Amino acid sequence: MTDITKRQEYILGLIVREYVNAPTPIGSKALVEKYHLNVSSATVRNDMAALEERGLVEAPHTSAGRVPTEAGYRYFVHKLINNGELSQAERRTIRHQFHQSRLDIDQWLRLAASVLAHTARSASVVTPPQTIQPRFKHIELIHTHGRLVLMVLVLEGGGVRQQMLTLAEPVTQERLSQLAIQLNELCAGLDASRIHGIATHLPALEQEVLELVIDLLGQATQAVRTIYSDGLVNVLDPTHLVDQLEIADEGRREELLKALAVVDSEGARQTLHLLEEQRLLEEVLAEALSPGVQGVQVMIAGEGRWEELNQTSMILSHYGISGQTTGAIGVLGPVRLQYGRAISAVRYVAGLMSDMLIDIYGEGN
Repeated sequence: MTDITKRQEYILGLIVREYVNAPTPIGSKALVEKYHLNVSSATVRNDMAALEERGLVEAPHTSAGRVPTEAGYRYFVHKLINNGELSQAERRTIRHQFHQSRLDIDQWLRLAASVLAHTARSASVVTPPQTIQPRFKHIELIHTHGRLVLMVLVLEGGGVRQQMLTLAEPVTQERLSQLAIQLNELCAGLDASRIHGIATHLPALEQEVLELVIDLLGQATQAVRTIYSDGLVNVLDPTHLVDQLEIADEGRREELLKALAVVDSEGARQTLHLLEEQRLLEEVLAEALSPGVQGVQVMIAGEGRWEELNQTSMILSHYGISGQTTGAIGVLGPVRLQYGRAISAVRYVAGLMSDMLIDIYGEGN
């Protein structure tokens, strides 16, 4: 990674934090005065020039100040983030909110989206926990008419699938009930691949039923998930963000509103598109949080992978029980994100949600 001095690292961190709070170019004199740096403005200007040579900041041609580049944000995230940016009081409040809603998973998922959006002052996204490999719990077979049978398949974790099955020959309800008991004993706790191995050695009727079971398990794997999101107003409404800064100077307020409208407009549009296009969001989540990926993942400007997200950043994490049931949570918005708070919030909320899933479903096998 780019080699810079400790003082230059410190100045880069100040530039990023200042620009995230108020997206106007950061000057050396302002940094010296605000942070009481024990060096002159000229020294800070030299350090800024060194950061610019290394591609970590740039100078808009309308100003002598500097703003972070994508590389600057990446350096900040990987080397300068303080993992404790959420206070103990904030953590206690969030934990208390989750414990109040622990018996209602739907409320819990909505709360997660709300907490992340509020804490990071950006948009958030949460997907419900989903079984990694859907497993058979039991079936019911109900005779309806002639050769038509209704199959009700219950998955481990509580998912339910129903499908009509047309048998080769009519079968009585008594035979169907016996068949369901037999298959429930054979297949309990198995995934589609193991059921397929069993089915090949069974009589024709049993194979007919299990072929449909295998198909329904496959559909459960590919099922589109409900996406919970919140905080889009933080991305789309600059006035809302400036109000949070509580700026008394009306001139400064107007300056920031104009700057926000310019700096974040494309990132806001891309964020809205990402939340509206569930296919794209699922693709991003699947790649960023593929099996084996651990911890919080930070994607800045699409990481060169998604051109349509080149002005958007995402902070993402798995939550849940490894190898059993997991979901995804994250914060997203224009590249000018509050990375420290967002990363801390995503990590903390993911841990809470994982602990609660363990309480509900156990550690797994």
